[in-house]
Amino acid sequence: MNYRIVYRIGLLVALIALAVLGFAWSGFYNIGADVPHSPFTYRFLTMVREHSVQRHAKSIGVPNLQDPSLILKGAGQYAAMCTGCHLAPGMHDSEIRAGLYPQPPDLSQTRVDPREAFWTIKHGIKMSAMPAWGATHDDMTIWSMVAFLQKLPSMTPAQYKDIVAKAPPDEDMDMGDGMQKK
Repeated sequence: MNYRIVYRIGLLVALIALAVLGFAWSGFYNIGADVPHSPFTYRFLTMVREHSVQRHAKSIGVPNLQDPSLILKGAGQYAAMCTGCHLAPGMHDSEIRAGLYPQPPDLSQTRVDPREAFWTIKHGIKMSAMPAWGATHDDMTIWSMVAFLQKLPSMTPAQYKDIVAKAPPDEDMDMGDGMQKK
């Protein structure tokens, strides 16, 4: 390969990197959640998120998600932690969801891959308002949410209210005084 070609390619790459850094440093790009990304940026970030979750989740072993006690526990977890962003049967929006960008999926209407759901719940998604619940919840609690998510899209609002009412109390939730019950 010719030295001049390598030099020019290296110079071009350096100039592009400097231009991108200069753009980022300028503050020109509006990162406000109330202003959508450009179509290119949105597609690029969506691609990065989807491929990252698929890659990191593909080797996760899935337990028996048909266990009724696991599903019941997941119903309580979902009602306590997820409905504000991901909704429930019969919900059309929430105060917090209206201001989120990108909009989180309506999990009462969407089927999710169990491995990808587990990985996402456990590790969260950077800059999306999706927290990493693995910092405060053990794997079986997260699997209970995943088990419940497998049933959620086929539930009516009445079925959802019924299963949530039967769900066991969350023993890891804040007791209102800043202390967590263990």
